[in-house]
Amino acid sequence: MKDLINFLFEVGMLKKTPRTGYQFLGSGKESVAEHSFRTTIIGYLLSRQEPKADAMKATLMCLFHDLHEARTGDHNYVNKRYVQVDEEKAVQDLAKGLPVRDEIVSLTREFNEGKSLEACISRDADQLDLILSLKEQQDLGNAYAREWLHYAVKRLQTGSARKMAQEILETDSTEWWFEKKTEWWVNGPQNNQSAD
Repeated sequence: MKDLINFLFEVGMLKKTPRTGYQFLGSGKESVAEHSFRTTIIGYLLSRQEPKADAMKATLMCLFHDLHEARTGDHNYVNKRYVQVDEEKAVQDLAKGLPVRDEIVSLTREFNEGKSLEACISRDADQLDLILSLKEQQDLGNAYAREWLHYAVKRLQTGSARKMAQEILETDSTEWWFEKKTEWWVNGPQNNQSAD
């Protein structure tokens, strides 16, 4: 039980670990935990669109894909030119003593190899989370986000991910809450209570 508790404290570090690419983009910010959360949901939704995919495996791969960053920190594309991170050792060490150690190590390794359908889905989910974040930044006026979007979309491997990315690019990031064509924003909420 002690190993499980220590692992949970360590996983909590991901809430405090910033994703570093935003330093170069010039706007936006998020923690590794925030990124992993939406990536996991995207991975689940993508895996449900692929009849041959194991949805649980793809979802867990998304959940675990950045666990190592609790020990290594997040390294963006510029950092990776100069810094060699031993993700395998970090995952081995953080999972040591856990009853699910082999599963975490195996799923992380499979994600990094990127050969299975579930790994492709998970890697696409990882990119789609970035694409959503970049679209949000583009909609807020960051001119560089458009360039970054171009390359992130090129990394997608599955047809369902490419289809999802196209829809993301065509959708205003505020559309889900800001219903611009309604009178609500002028008149406010209407009292819909009927008299008894």
